[in-house]
Amino acid sequence: MQNLPDPARFAHVTDWVFDLDNTLYPHRTNLFAQIDVKMTAYVAELLKLPPEEARKLQKELYLQYGTTLKGLMERHGIDADEFLRIVHDIDYSGLEPNPALGAAITALPGRKFIFTNGDRGHAERTARALGILDHFDDIFAIVAAKLTPKPARETYDAFLGLHGIASGSAVMFEDLPRNLVAPKTLGMTTVLIVPRDFQPTFTETWENDPEFTQSVDFVTDDLAGFLGKIAPAL
Repeated sequence: MQNLPDPARFAHVTDWVFDLDNTLYPHRTNLFAQIDVKMTAYVAELLKLPPEEARKLQKELYLQYGTTLKGLMERHGIDADEFLRIVHDIDYSGLEPNPALGAAITALPGRKFIFTNGDRGHAERTARALGILDHFDDIFAIVAAKLTPKPARETYDAFLGLHGIASGSAVMFEDLPRNLVAPKTLGMTTVLIVPRDFQPTFTETWENDPEFTQSVDFVTDDLAGFLGKIAPAL
């Protein structure tokens, strides 16, 4: 695992795969925090729970099923389309165009994809606000995954198969360490995106778990800068 990019380690890459939330935009933007609040509110309304209990249950569902949506579908048979519409009805005005990131993505050789547990509309609105939507070949969102979220291995297999991607020639950028386990097993290069001001307590979630540690090849708190060091050498 390295903190500085080694361009030689990316010379074989033909497909560049990016998670969306807290990966293509900084954690400090707190965009996903809005979704999180709406998910808690949805659980509270659905099950008539006080906010504290609803949030606790939401996190339990997330940990067990990979997403709150998947858990609510399994346990309560909710309508996925309605859930996705409600929780992604958020304010994107806090996002600003990121021309440096756009230039870095454009300079990468090969295809570029967004691979998210969110819905396609949210991914498009987010990428558009960042000014990078047109730099991607496609978006693989939760509906395309048949509502089975990362970190499920079958979802990665579906994504790779749909786009004819050879896993050994691909790299995955992701902010959740557990979502890098399957890509690493498949032979993808893996890059963990961390908050710029990340604390030791954050690193404990992956550094103290051997499975997660072995699944992370590189770590960066500056995606645009990381890509900018790779592309000129490719």
